[in-house]
Amino acid sequence: MKRIYFNLGFALMMICFFNVDASAQDFRDVDTSPHDIVYFRTNKISPPKIKVLYGRPKKNGREIFGNVIPYGKIWRVGANEATEVIFYNDVVFGETEVKAGTYVLYAIPNQKEWTLILSSNTDVWGTYEYEEKYDVARTSAKVSKAEFLEAFSIGFKDKGKHVNMVLAWDTTRITTPIKLIL
Repeated sequence: MKRIYFNLGFALMMICFFNVDASAQDFRDVDTSPHDIVYFRTNKISPPKIKVLYGRPKKNGREIFGNVIPYGKIWRVGANEATEVIFYNDVVFGETEVKAGTYVLYAIPNQKEWTLILSSNTDVWGTYEYEEKYDVARTSAKVSKAEFLEAFSIGFKDKGKHVNMVLAWDTTRITTPIKLIL
């Protein structure tokens, strides 16, 4: 009986010795641009009307717009995986009626005005799989200036008959109205 316990113990020890992963799990380091979620609700207890999942890169002393994010080129609006917007009801995005569903938000930044794009091609990383044929809606948004923000942020401002989605980073603000069709 002692020999069985000895052999079993020896076998377990050898497994642990030769297979270090048997007792450890590899976890990736935390992303330098963590993901965040922002919701728009018509009141504090209502179900969400809009949900946005996006990466939050930081400025870290860099010149962002026109440098890290070049003017006139497609941008994933955030970092890492492309930003997803979920509309729980039909909406009007810019001038285009958009059905409830999940979309990827892209932008083409310029100094005075941006083009915002909703794409039906979802679950993509960055802009590598962007194709214009999947565009569902495009709208223009003016650039404004405001207080400094270190991390890229997306928020909502309730305007009664519509909601403004605000993209903010550094001192740049982009605002686009979204009308909920209830």
